[in-house]
Amino acid sequence: MSQRQVLKVFEQYQKARTEFVQMVAELATRPQNIQTLQNAGVISLLRTLLLDVVPTIQQTAALALGRLANYNDDLAEAVVKCDILPQLVYSLAEQNCFYKKAAAFVLRAVGKHSPQLAQAIVDCGALDTLVICLEDFDPGVKEAAAWALRYIARHNAELSQVVVDAGAVPLLVLCIQEPEIALKRIAASALSDIAKHSPELAQTVVDAGAVAHLVQMLLNPDAKLKHQILSALSQVSKHSVDLAEMVVEAEIFPVVLTCLKDKDEYVKENASTLIREIAKHTPELSQLVVNAGGVAAVIDCIGSCKGNTRLPGIMMLGYVAAHSENLAMAVIISKGVPQLSVCLSEEPEDHIKAAAAWALGQIGRHTPEHARAVAVTNTLPVLLSLYMSTESSEDLQVKSKKAIKSILQKCTYLPALEPFLYDAPPNILKHVVGQFSKVLPHDSKARRLFVTSGGLKKVQEIKAEPGSLLQEYINSINNCYPEEIVRYYSPGYSDTLLQRVDSYQPLNN
Repeated sequence: MSQRQVLKVFEQYQKARTEFVQMVAELATRPQNIQTLQNAGVISLLRTLLLDVVPTIQQTAALALGRLANYNDDLAEAVVKCDILPQLVYSLAEQNCFYKKAAAFVLRAVGKHSPQLAQAIVDCGALDTLVICLEDFDPGVKEAAAWALRYIARHNAELSQVVVDAGAVPLLVLCIQEPEIALKRIAASALSDIAKHSPELAQTVVDAGAVAHLVQMLLNPDAKLKHQILSALSQVSKHSVDLAEMVVEAEIFPVVLTCLKDKDEYVKENASTLIREIAKHTPELSQLVVNAGGVAAVIDCIGSCKGNTRLPGIMMLGYVAAHSENLAMAVIISKGVPQLSVCLSEEPEDHIKAAAAWALGQIGRHTPEHARAVAVTNTLPVLLSLYMSTESSEDLQVKSKKAIKSILQKCTYLPALEPFLYDAPPNILKHVVGQFSKVLPHDSKARRLFVTSGGLKKVQEIKAEPGSLLQEYINSINNCYPEEIVRYYSPGYSDTLLQRVDSYQPLNN
């Protein structure tokens, strides 16, 4: 056989390998092919091709493995069991940028499925190499490494700490300052997934100087980047007062308020979440949000969107109102109650209704003035129907009941209370009658109206246990009226009168 023939055989073999690995990589993009490829033992074949002398074959084999591992955790485990990870990690340090990107993609695809698979990546020594890749001159390599680190860190605090200990955080902060948008996005996302687990991990992100750079980038027009930045800042703020104050000190206001008007729903939702995570900690931080115009801006945002996008804004209003009566009044003045009432009535999802019910309860529980502000929006009957509906979730029923009770216990606006005399179950009725017993002794006009509207008659029809608190309330109401009036509206009084008519003997002239 001549030299030319020998070379031709090698060329044909190389071509066959190339075609095979390209075809597998292509087939792996379609879910219907995955099971067939797995049954054919393709992972073992690809492992061999990772060691091929031809760089393009190596890269395409890594790409195919990444696509397979990305599909489900069974295939990801198969990649681990075939002892492929150590080879990838070794090649990450030695190969060109194209292979590095493909190898990092495999690590990302394996690590995303579970803490156990992410731990397998850690155990094979991948972290140090991935962190080195964050310093690569090629932005694509940095991006691929950041993806892999993010998927390891997101599972739990222990894995996040390992990523931190490998020195990833300062380099991720440098990555968010790079010009490439895709790299900025994934670096911000990775910082978010590190910070979310504990105050200590969030403090690490803060100490690396991330917050100031993240806040500055909120001015970037890219919606996906803003989405990730707001998420990262929320994950830092949620843990403690000190961390929330550090975000505020980075001059998050008023720039975050402009994000509430963004066209992108995720940007709106994450901006509301960030404001919520700041406001929830203390009255002082809530007051700062109010002073910055945050409450009014969130209320406008709730009005401009639907569904889950509304949820963090609804909760933020509840947190602000819970801190003090002055802050609750700020929510009322900013027209927060009508907007929350709309959410309570319009939203189809029970968890959103439950949040609105909770927030309304936090607003109305402070003083009679606060309770009236909620009552005049006709919210109480809606809360009652949600509490009594068998179709409502348990959480919605519980939150509606708590909101009703906390509002009723402060409410002195009798027109809003009176319908409850007819519709409320006994455990709610007690609070309604209790409020009438507090107001009627001091308001002659209300006493007269209570008679003419049928309220006094209805109270006489209530069956209360002798000596119970409800009976005490009824007695207090009856003591506001002459005895003959109470008798007149008591059940059976008309029959008593008729009996007297029957037994009455007219005087003879």
